[in-house]
Amino acid sequence: MKYDDQKISEVVLALLGVFEFENGRIWKRIEFSVMDELFEKGYITDPKGKSESAYLTEEGMQLANNLQKSTFPHRSSL
Repeated sequence: MKYDDQKISEVVLALLGVFEFENGRIWKRIEFSVMDELFEKGYITDPKGKSESAYLTEEGMQLANNLQKSTFPHRSSL
């Protein structure tokens, strides 16, 4: 599936704007409180620890797929 790169960039920029602090400073990773909330809702595995990654749960994967399809409509491959 090919997604609209421009729309993805715009959504990422919007998310960075949501979490901006100190007059434009941003973290390069997802805000900890957001990751904790996703974990509490059962969408991802526990994000705490030394690993720099977490996993989507089955429910989280299904919701993530639905959200990406509705947010980033794909272009048909020719």
